[in-house]
Amino acid sequence: MLERMLKRLETKQNIILQGPPGAGKTWLSKRLAYALIGLRDDSQIRQMQFHPNLSYEDFVRGYRPQSDGKLDLADGPFLQLCDTARRDQAGKYVMVIEEINRGNPASIFGELLTLLEADKRDEHNALRLAYTKDDEQPFHIPPNVYVIGTMNLADRSLALVDIALRRRFAFFDLEPAFNETWLDWVREPFSETPGFASTIKQRIDALNSEIARDSNLGDQFRVGHSHFTPASDAIISDPIEWYKDVVETEIAPLLREYWFDNRGRADEEIEKLTAGL
Repeated sequence: MLERMLKRLETKQNIILQGPPGAGKTWLSKRLAYALIGLRDDSQIRQMQFHPNLSYEDFVRGYRPQSDGKLDLADGPFLQLCDTARRDQAGKYVMVIEEINRGNPASIFGELLTLLEADKRDEHNALRLAYTKDDEQPFHIPPNVYVIGTMNLADRSLALVDIALRRRFAFFDLEPAFNETWLDWVREPFSETPGFASTIKQRIDALNSEIARDSNLGDQFRVGHSHFTPASDAIISDPIEWYKDVVETEIAPLLREYWFDNRGRADEEIEKLTAGL
């Protein structure tokens, strides 16, 4: 799967990782970027998050107030990354966009939406930007610039991504991964309570089955594994208390939001997660 993602990123140049909360989208996006450029170098990666108030002027180019009270035309983070990439054609540069559908991507990218396509990354397909500097040539995105977006489909406040944007990205679905790899990862921090990781897996798997069967929710609302994945250097003296804290502070609020019109159902599912511990 990872090799396929990397291959599509190299050919399509733009991918989106989508999945339920806690499925590891943010973690994976940075690791894919590192794998693409061939080393762990944050100087070749620009990371930002889209939000409802973000505009073309913030992301691409717009006027900024200066200390003398005047307005100056300034490049945003995407054009800055493109400029760096153009001066280092041997390197690869990645823009990682968190929650790409939390803003209005078509409005934020503007004319760059056309230039994102892999077969339009040359001067023959260049376009004039909405805000043009004196004697500036038409702009094209360098072929060594890549875009990785993440998308949380469980957020009811977000609009669907339009067809124009979908055509320019390859999409990958991430699943909750309470599997053998996860069990191996938590074995050491949970060593004080052998077998407890399997208990977590069983209970979250059961919860996710209930969520997936709910006609008002579905697969995209399932709970991801990152909620229950301690950091590699974490020291957990009491895994059961740690688990209860995660349920109380992260999972319970999420379930009450999911079943906002049925508090009893939410409380019932929350109780099942910690019953008998």
